Amino acid sequence: MAYLLAIDAGGTKTEYLLADERQTLARVRGGTIKRMRADTETCVANLETALSALTQQSGVQMSEIACSCIGTAGNTVPLVADWLRTEIPSRVAGKLLLLGDVEIALDAAFRGGPGVLVLAGTGSNVAGRTRAGVISTVGGWGPVLADQASGHRIGQEALRAIFFARDEGRTTALLDAVMHFWKLSSIDRLVEYANCSPHPDFSQLTPLVVDCASRGDEVARRVLQQQGQELGRLVRLLIRRLREISADASFLPALAFAGSIMAHAALVREALLAHVRDEFPDVPAQEGIVDPIEGALWRARQAIS
Repeated sequence: MAYLLAIDAGGTKTEYLLADERQTLARVRGGTIKRMRADTETCVANLETALSALTQQSGVQMSEIACSCIGTAGNTVPLVADWLRTEIPSRVAGKLLLLGDVEIALDAAFRGGPGVLVLAGTGSNVAGRTRAGVISTVGGWGPVLADQASGHRIGQEALRAIFFARDEGRTTALLDAVMHFWKLSSIDRLVEYANCSPHPDFSQLTPLVVDCASRGDEVARRVLQQQGQELGRLVRLLIRRLREISADASFLPALAFAGSIMAHAALVREALLAHVRDEFPDVPAQEGIVDPIEGALWRARQAIS
């Protein structure tokens, strides 16, 4: 029996999955182990706590692991990569694969094959892969420069839409929902709070926008639809680019989705698909969402097969 360790190392949290050739045996979420985001002592403590929890859940010792696969942004940055290549093997046996987070996410959806993955959570990114294995991305430049249809952008655009509606003399349930959530007593307090520095976490407002939209609020619905269209514009751009890279004008990759926005904001997803299909009417799309760590597990299994 071969035991495998998959890790999705993000900037704020890290997902761990321990499995054998057939099934998952344990899963743990811990703090970041990216040295760009935390000091050595914090990363070591987070790693050791998570590995201990995996062993406690599964009964499998880290000395029994045959292969580990880590997916992380910044996998080519020496500070990140060197630390992982030193600290993981000192605690976990077996082969080590270090890949980009985009690559494991694509593998979760397409198992090494071509396709386009749309990821939208707190941030957003669109990544694609050709039949020849060439990976390209669009978006993902952070909350100030991009992150279309992300939790941050939806929350921020909802606030802007509230005040534009107010200027137009229209009402929206979003106003009361936001003021109640932030425990604010007046419109002036909302203006002050939304504009403070450092700014509040706008992504926390996204569930309010989704809820108001589901109850028919047109301002909330329009925010979600516009963000879906913006993300769909990136998907169209990437499909065109993948066709150029492939030198194949007929190449039409399937779409897959990941992240909390894709899972819970149906209007975003519907608007995105409608916008993409305006240009590419036959583009196929997977149901549900994918879990990027499953791509890391698939890679680890491939490495021992």
